[in-house]
Amino acid sequence: MKIEYNENKELVEAIRKGIIKKEGHCPCRREMTEDTYCMCREFREQIADPDFEGYCHCMLYYKSK
Repeated sequence: MKIEYNENKELVEAIRKGIIKKEGHCPCRREMTEDTYCMCREFREQIADPDFEGYCHCMLYYKSK
């Protein structure tokens, strides 16, 4: 398993700025809860699945097998 940033550096920069504006929370989520703090709960659960390969919801991270 390997987790990397998206290859699109401009996208990564925009998402990271959004995370800063939302005080560490996923910029594409309306609510600001513990579940939306980056790395969000949804992606942490996907990481735990050995069969999952793909991007997190906001496309910042990519998990490969």
